[in-house]
Amino acid sequence: MKTSKFLLTAFAALAAVIIAGCATPESRIRQNPAAFSRLTPEQQDFIKKGQIAIGFDQEMVQLALGEPDHVRTRTDAGGASEIWSYTTYEGTDGVLLYRGWYHRYYYMGDPFYPYYLSYPARREHEHFRVTFKDGKVVSIEQETH
Repeated sequence: MKTSKFLLTAFAALAAVIIAGCATPESRIRQNPAAFSRLTPEQQDFIKKGQIAIGFDQEMVQLALGEPDHVRTRTDAGGASEIWSYTTYEGTDGVLLYRGWYHRYYYMGDPFYPYYLSYPARREHEHFRVTFKDGKVVSIEQETH
């Protein structure tokens, strides 16, 4: 009895983690309707499709794409910019393990640490990069294959 209750609880917790990780633009819009309602109809259409455009602010990008997997700052002669990176995790055979999880919030001591992040033969690569200057998108890089 205790074992089945534990398994049910563990399954429910795992399902909640998976659902949170599979957030869609629609679910992010529902979580932040005030931010979405202040946008133009054209901007709303982009976000509903999970797309972004030059000039979008960080809140708009989060609505469309979710939280980035990695964030870094770049400083060059033009000043500082912030780069958001979205990562794909694959097996060495090229099979997709996962894309779109908010990896930077997890660590190996977490009991719900996604198995694919500790997968011994995995590789990660950036599939989408957004660069912000003064809080606005100034460049978008995306895989084409």
